[in-house]
Amino acid sequence: MSDPSTHLDERFSDPNTQATPWATARETLETAQLAWVTTVRADGRPHVTPLVTVWLDDALHFCTGPDEQKARNLTANPHVVLTTGCNQWTQGLDVMVEGEAHRVTDRPTLERLATAWATKWEGQWQFQPTETGFSHNGGTALVFQVRPAKILAFGKGTFTHTTYNFNQPQR
Repeated sequence: MSDPSTHLDERFSDPNTQATPWATARETLETAQLAWVTTVRADGRPHVTPLVTVWLDDALHFCTGPDEQKARNLTANPHVVLTTGCNQWTQGLDVMVEGEAHRVTDRPTLERLATAWATKWEGQWQFQPTETGFSHNGGTALVFQVRPAKILAFGKGTFTHTTYNFNQPQR
């Protein structure tokens, strides 16, 4: 994927600031230990929950048990927002990824993702690829990929609001 188009929204940014470089936002996604996924319930109410993510092949990945609320929500509506950052006002970068979550069942990709999860958290997340996702501690996990349609980054301290648009066909 080529770099996205980048735009600084001056309405929500300090004067004389620059857009956050894409490399900085991408690094935040690559190194984040925790993100929050927002899905939509069948009745339209939002559902938000924390989880671990991996940035691989220009997409954000997460997994969930097949009976968990987010898995049920994604069956009916694949639109999600994944959010990461810090809860401080004067420093850090908050990043939101908007897109559609699609199941990953390709064995070679699942093997690479399992390795990425284990490497990122010093072996705390050990997944075994299966034909349908991951096996983990005797349970099953569905794996999802979110290719960004749009990413927002909010710099704090020196306030910036940057939008990254990805010109890609929607699935």
